[in-house]
Amino acid sequence: QVQVAESGGDLVQPGGSLRLSCVVSGMNIRLNTLAWYRQAPGTERKLVAQITSGGSTNYADSAKGRFTINRDNVKNSVYLQMSSLKLEDTAVYYCSTMFLGRRFWGRGTQVTVSS
Repeated sequence: QVQVAESGGDLVQPGGSLRLSCVVSGMNIRLNTLAWYRQAPGTERKLVAQITSGGSTNYADSAKGRFTINRDNVKNSVYLQMSSLKLEDTAVYYCSTMFLGRRFWGRGTQVTVSS
């Protein structure tokens, strides 16, 4: 059974940094694209960043230049390094991957940017 578990969310001040982690179990992520999404209250879930099996990355415009996604296939993990955080980055961040045609999500980790 595939399980996805995020961690690292916290309360941080504007301009601060945070590193989110995601561990995937029940499958080998080596050949999979991994992604981070986020959802703010009252809005739809949106893609923040994704990384392919070959290491190619793609970022939402709001994340470019501030966020970095990377992966560790040995640890079956993906990370999201966030810097220069803004109030509008406040959201629940979800890790996701596809396996056998089905998308799997974690429960999310809360990131709150506030002074």
